[in-house]
Order: sequence, then C-alpha cells, then structure tokens
Amino acid sequence: MRSISVFRSHRWQEVERLRAERNAVANKMKGKLEPSVRQALVEEGKNLKEALVTLEEDLVQLTDRLQQEAQSIPNITHPDVPIGGEESSIVRKMVGCQPEFTFTVRDHLQIGKDLDLFDFDAASEVSGSKFYYLKNEAVLLEMGLINWALTEVTKKGFTPLITPEIVRSSVVEKCGFQPRGQNTQVYSIEGSDQCLIGTAEIPVGGIHMDSILPDSALPLKYVAFSHCFRTEAGAAGAATRGLYRVHQFSKVEMFIFCQPEDSNMYHEELIQIEEDLFTSLGLHFKTLDMATGDLGAPAYRKFDVEAWMPGLGRFGEISSASNCTDYQSRRLGIRFRPFLSDASPANSKKGKGSAAPTQFVHTLNATACAVPRMIVCLLENFQQEDGSVFIPEPLRPFMGGLQVISPKFK
Repeated sequence: MRSISVFRSHRWQEVERLRAERNAVANKMKGKLEPSVRQALVEEGKNLKEALVTLEEDLVQLTDRLQQEAQSIPNITHPDVPIGGEESSIVRKMVGCQPEFTFTVRDHLQIGKDLDLFDFDAASEVSGSKFYYLKNEAVLLEMGLINWALTEVTKKGFTPLITPEIVRSSVVEKCGFQPRGQNTQVYSIEGSDQCLIGTAEIPVGGIHMDSILPDSALPLKYVAFSHCFRTEAGAAGAATRGLYRVHQFSKVEMFIFCQPEDSNMYHEELIQIEEDLFTSLGLHFKTLDMATGDLGAPAYRKFDVEAWMPGLGRFGEISSASNCTDYQSRRLGIRFRPFLSDASPANSKKGKGSAAPTQFVHTLNATACAVPRMIVCLLENFQQEDGSVFIPEPLRPFMGGLQVISPKFK
C-alpha cells in the first residue's frame, strides 16, 4: 500500500503542477496579443489540458486502489482480546445446563419433517439450495420471535426500525465489509452499485452518514428488523444443514451510536441484553470473548453467544455483540460536536461557544434474535418424547397463546 500511496502522491504533484501551468497560460491570454503568440498559447493550453486529463484519470484509479487497500486494514483490538484463532477465545460466562432426554434426540430437520414445519425440497426447486419454506407453527414461531425481541429491546430504550434491504456498495464497504471478491458473503445486484444486506447493521450504520450530531443526542440506540441475505461462500458440512446456515433469514439487530468514552460500557450493556433474552427462554449457552483471528475487520472487541443444540451435539453461534469504535464512523463520516462546559463570557458572544472541534462517534452492534438459529435451538432443546415441542412461556403471548407444537394426525 505504501508504494501505491507514494505513486499517488507523485501523480498528485504532477496534476497540481500542470494545473498551475494551465492557469498561467490562461492568464497570459488575457488582453491583446499578436495572432502568432495567441495561437502558440492556445496550442500550449490544449497540450496541457490533454496531459492533465490523462494524469487525472490515473489519479482517480490510484485513489480507488488506495481506498480499497486501506479498507482491507482491520480495526485495532482491545488490549484484553485473546490473541489467536477461534480456538483461543475465552469463555466469559456459562448459563444453564444441557437438557436431559430419556428418549432418542432428534435434530431440527427431523423434528421439522415430523411436525410439517419446513419444506427445503420445494424451496430448492424454486430458489436453489439453502433456501426454505416455513409452514404451519414455524411461521407463528418466526413472527413470535421477531415481535418478542423487538418488544423486549424497545423496553430498554431502543428506537425500533425497519430498514432498507438494498444498499449502495459504498455503504457496505464503509461499514467494513467486502461486497466483491471470491469469498464475499454479499449478494451484489448486477448492473448497479447496490447490494442486498447481510445484516441490518449496514443500513442502520448509514442512517446518520455524513452528519454532525449534537452530543445531547447521544447515545442513539436502535433495534432494527430486516431480512438478511448471505452467499455463505465456502460453507459446507453437517453443521450447515437445515436452518443453521441459509441464504435468506430474518434478524433483529441492535445498534448504538455513542461518545468514545462510553463505548466499552455500552458493549457490556448489549451483551447483557442478549444474555437476558436467551436466559428468559431457558437456553443453555456460553458467552465468549472472541480471539483476534475471529473478530472481522470492523470489530475492536466481539462477544459471541453460543447455545447448546442437542441435535448437533454441540454449541452453535446464535448472536454476537461488537464494539467497532470509530472504524465505521470515520468511513461513514458520522461525527458529534462536544458540549463546551467551560465556556467563558468571551465564548458566549456571537460566533463563540459552538466552535468545539468535532469527534467521530463510536458504533456498536449486537444480535437480539437471528431467527433460523433460534428456531433450531427451540425445536431441539424443547422437544418432547411424544414428538411435540414445548413453547417457552415468554414467546406464548406473541404466538396467540400457543403452548405446544403437536404432531398432526390424519
């Protein structure tokens, strides 16, 4: 990247030199001149213009390359983040214990087949692999989970949003994701500069793009519902079967804009909200402080929640909470203007007192409910010997009072 930066600097200097020469020629042409002198200046100006166009095109290309290289540089990490790959992550908390079954445990695919809750075969014919139809009580379960999560998080002072699900590629890049490339998780729309979102984090992050917020407005807390679309490039294996890893799903996402000194505090608040939500459903889960190799580009620190999935016989990720500090806000141009608490009488005069330098906000995001994996957890953990599935009490008001999903007999 340094060589590109140096080359761009040289090109910029050349562009500035030619612009100065062109301006000088333009100044010489003012007033009366001999025809031969004027013609010579016209030719010189024409040559300078052509050379300048070529250099400016090179400068644009170099700037784009430099921007792409810069966007590949990840955020710095919190000093307490464990160093290494995913296996180096540290367990922060363990909640609950594995359910005990006196019968043969079924995975969510078998449960869904027995209770007529999904149709993967028809969806594969209509849309391709890793798509699905939800049927019968599974539809109520998805809607119930969404409304439950939105209701509970809104009680915490978050503003509910429904976001656009198509965004500009530039916004995806500014949020720290790569919309192009061999293993991208982003669906790009051919012939446009737009993409389908992989998370509501992206459109919510862009809602205050290129803005200066008053410090009195912070923190801004949002909880957003959206559908999400991911290519899941490279995903394979038994652990990705069924609803665990799909191309389209519903999700409720929390997002916070705050002052820099508060972001660590709000990170703890977000993970606590997640833990409270999953505890209320009676899930067995662990919270992890993720190692550097699993953070992704935007995250300064990331906590993951992994829930026990009896059908898989292991823990599976159901949510994460990330503090992205000013990594996204610098790219998105989101600042705030601090309040001058020590304003003197001199500063209270007209034109004074509002000139505090702006700072970049910090951004944080966290998953309140990724619906398909929550359905996996609920079906597998609350399956009964008679083939039915018990509905956790907090969800029942959002599912018309339904307490049990029972087998259908013809």
